Amino acid sequence: MRILGIETSCDETSAAVVQDGRRQLSCAVRTQIDIHRLYGGVVPEIASRAHVESIGQLTQMALDSAGLTLADIDGIAVTAWPGLIGALLVGVNFAKGLASATGLPLTPVHHLRSHVAANYLAHPELSPPFLALIVSGGHTSLVYVTGYTEFQTLGRTRDDAAGECFDKVARVLGLPYPGGVAMDALAQTGDPEAVSFPSAEVRGAPLDFSFSGLKTAAVNFLHNAQQKGQDFCKADFAVSLMDSVAQALTGRLEEAARQVQAPALVLAGGVSANSVLRRKAQETAQRLGIPLFLPPLSLCGDNAAMVAAQGYFELQAGNIAASSLNALATKEIDTSKL
Repeated sequence: MRILGIETSCDETSAAVVQDGRRQLSCAVRTQIDIHRLYGGVVPEIASRAHVESIGQLTQMALDSAGLTLADIDGIAVTAWPGLIGALLVGVNFAKGLASATGLPLTPVHHLRSHVAANYLAHPELSPPFLALIVSGGHTSLVYVTGYTEFQTLGRTRDDAAGECFDKVARVLGLPYPGGVAMDALAQTGDPEAVSFPSAEVRGAPLDFSFSGLKTAAVNFLHNAQQKGQDFCKADFAVSLMDSVAQALTGRLEEAARQVQAPALVLAGGVSANSVLRRKAQETAQRLGIPLFLPPLSLCGDNAAMVAAQGYFELQAGNIAASSLNALATKEIDTSKL
């Protein structure tokens, strides 16, 4: 079964074709980084307009790259939630129009589910159950995946996401957007023990996260140094912050894995590209004696291939959208029937 995927949840416009949820036939992505870098972050209205300008062309590019036409497609999958509502609406309405014109079944896909599904493309042997740590600019969650469309949230951030913490601190540090990527590059030569940061734990909720205090401490450190005219090593600061965040993430990952006796671990989301997090996740898996599945860097960010991959399993489960499908800015990952 060949699925055409559409992704417009934030600042990446993408279309892709995936076969049977496992084999990527094509993936066309157009980033808006250069546009939003002027403003230090994503501007929702500008993102939506850029999606409108690109989505049709990228869809044709994805079909051409796969050597297919719409007549060869068996279903359409689109990111319907969560994300920037204006951006989501571009993709949802485009996909609805395409489904109506072709008569193809349309399935709505949860953005975080699709990040997990990126691993199915990279690791054909991976199948549920497994424990997933989903980390991005807007989300941080520990999810037990018991089936391709069955998800149970075990822990989540109570405030800021890990990626948001990186991006906001990077902006104060004077690094270009996207901050998390720039901070990772800067951190390669630093000492992870140079700067001490507070814990991201939540009392009484051992699997939840709270990065607001850690982010505030990092910003205060930078402001104090600036006000006092004190020099400090930016590389040391960057890697110390990354190490603190990664410790919090993998510590709870390990605790959750022990609680549910997870047979495997999966990393997913944009922050899964972070070098420190990848290394610490590998160390965690080795301690537990279970395999760890990491998405390749090319599939860590938002892309339509992961949407098409998850869309295959959603269609197999009968999750077919009506013409009244609407986008939502927020939605839990747990609900079986989307």
